[in-house]
Amino acid sequence: MASEVDIRKIGAKGRELFKKISEELQRDYRGKFVAIEVDSGDYFVGDTSVEASKKARKKYPDKVFFQGKIGYRAAVSFKGR
Repeated sequence: MASEVDIRKIGAKGRELFKKISEELQRDYRGKFVAIEVDSGDYFVGDTSVEASKKARKKYPDKVFFQGKIGYRAAVSFKGR
């Protein structure tokens, strides 16, 4: 369950996996979002983070996923005054 999950471990492992597959993903999916199930290494690509998550949840309904934006250092950015 999500409440029992160590989010820091998912983040660290997810960043490591994302780094390994990012070059491969950039060829076909630059600008899209990826959700990675860190225990299996399975990943799911979508036009939005919600779409990638929905695809991931179909296969892994009780998991927490690492998400990233392919070709970018951050999935979202906030701009303000």
